[in-house]
Amino acid sequence: MFLTLRNVVKRFGAVTALDDVSLDIAEGEFVCFLGPSGCGKTTLLRVIAGLEAPDAGAILLTGRELAGVSARSRNFGIVFQSYSLFPNMTVARNVAYGLECRAWERAAIAGRVREMLDLVDLADQAHKYPHQLSGGQQQRIALARALAAKPVVLLLDEPLSALDAKVREDLRGEVKDLQSRLSITTIMVTHDQHEAMEVADRIVVMNAGKVAQVGSGADLYARPDDPFVAGFLGRMNKVTAAFAPAAARAAGSFLGVRPEDVEIEPTGTPANGMPVADIEKCVFLGSCTRVTLRIAEDRLLVELRGKRIDLAPGGRVAVRIPDQALHRLPE
Repeated sequence: MFLTLRNVVKRFGAVTALDDVSLDIAEGEFVCFLGPSGCGKTTLLRVIAGLEAPDAGAILLTGRELAGVSARSRNFGIVFQSYSLFPNMTVARNVAYGLECRAWERAAIAGRVREMLDLVDLADQAHKYPHQLSGGQQQRIALARALAAKPVVLLLDEPLSALDAKVREDLRGEVKDLQSRLSITTIMVTHDQHEAMEVADRIVVMNAGKVAQVGSGADLYARPDDPFVAGFLGRMNKVTAAFAPAAARAAGSFLGVRPEDVEIEPTGTPANGMPVADIEKCVFLGSCTRVTLRIAEDRLLVELRGKRIDLAPGGRVAVRIPDQALHRLPE
């Protein structure tokens, strides 16, 4: 295996940030560490980078133990959330800086800078300074700088979180395309499930310093191991007595259903014993209409394709949850 983590532990005083983390990453793979704030994902990235030393466990690159190898000597490219560009240097000098520190020859540096700026489509901005660029352009320069020294691994610490939604959506597609073209092993930290599902070959879902589940976005969404993964990767309703028959509830300690799998019918249609719910809220989101239903104290979130002008708060609908749509998970 290309990059291997074995039983990694990291503590900060009494707080265990990483708790026995093990993971294998293949060469050329794009992996996302996904989880809520404080779950340990950024700490794990920093341990891999050599910016933090683990208290226990091992990190191996092609079988070589990295303990004692400095961050600079690991030849890992790193892009931070804040870009960390030098404000007093031009774009070209920012990209060249790491190569100058590595004592590359001047001609080789100039050629590599041109190559990297072409790669991120910013060759015409070489003479400008960071403050003259948009946020998206600055992040592409940070990527070019990280890739300039031909790193063996690219590490991205929430690189798009400071950008507005549209720029972020466009740039994450560019990051994935760039990674595919270079076939560089890439690890990205994010708390954005859509971002992780779009770019990652595999997603590592983390919770409280542990790896909760690893898999492709499709696998994790369709077959979550527990309610935490189910609720973090997409939305998951907890199915209560009001919405599911006793026979279904007895099949597992937690029953869940995705909002898009819930079926509803007007109450004028024969309900065949289907529970009837009040419409509490309707929100049109472009691709779907999100409806909040209530029966007594129980709520159910439903997502219906397109715009549903036949539904409005105060109305009533009959609810059906197909048995095949139920997720039976350990509590």
